[in-house]
Amino acid sequence: MYAIIETGGKQIKVAVGDKIYVEKLEAQPGSEVTIDKVLFVGGDKKAKVGSPYVEGASVACKVEKQGLSKKVVIYKYKAKANERKKQGHRQPYTCLIVKAINA
Repeated sequence: MYAIIETGGKQIKVAVGDKIYVEKLEAQPGSEVTIDKVLFVGGDKKAKVGSPYVEGASVACKVEKQGLSKKVVIYKYKAKANERKKQGHRQPYTCLIVKAINA
């Protein structure tokens, strides 16, 4: 069984046991998180499609860790103007392990 969930403005396909990286959630490592924005549930049985979300469906996840992604370097340069700007950014994320899909 798998589901398509929406979190952080992105849609992610998940199955039980998957490790997923999502936009940062306010949760401590080791705690449980329930995502109720389920767009689609499918698998062996009949598929359920939401409009926009499937009613009564949720995905239970365990927070493994919080972290920062690899650094992205932004370098702006204008020729003949002696103008240079270097900037870095590290996006925060939350690592989740999918425990159960309730449909």
